[in-house]
Amino acid sequence: QVQLVESGGGLVQAGGSLRLSCAASGYTFSNYGVGWFRRAPGKEREFVAAITMSGGRTYYTDSTKGRFTISRDNAKNAVYLQMNSLKPEDTAVYYCAASRSGYSGPNYVAYDYWGQGTQVTVSS
Repeated sequence: QVQLVESGGGLVQAGGSLRLSCAASGYTFSNYGVGWFRRAPGKEREFVAAITMSGGRTYYTDSTKGRFTISRDNAKNAVYLQMNSLKPEDTAVYYCAASRSGYSGPNYVAYDYWGQGTQVTVSS
């Protein structure tokens, strides 16, 4: 059974940093595209970043480009999201998702498996 578990969320002041981790089990991780999404209270789910199966290409939404970095370590079955220069508007529950087709982009319906989410709160 495929499982994704996020960790690394927490409370941080504006301008600070956090590193989220997504640990995968139950499948050949390197065959899956992976994305990070977030959902803030009262808002729709939003694409944050994605990475291809090999890790060779990455994609970001405009609001996170230059501040966030997605990476993966297939040997450890893990994907990471390094978040720097955090802003209060980054406050949300962050989810990682995996796509069996290898898709790595902003379309959330293309992802087959989702983690339970980790809360990120940025205070001003």
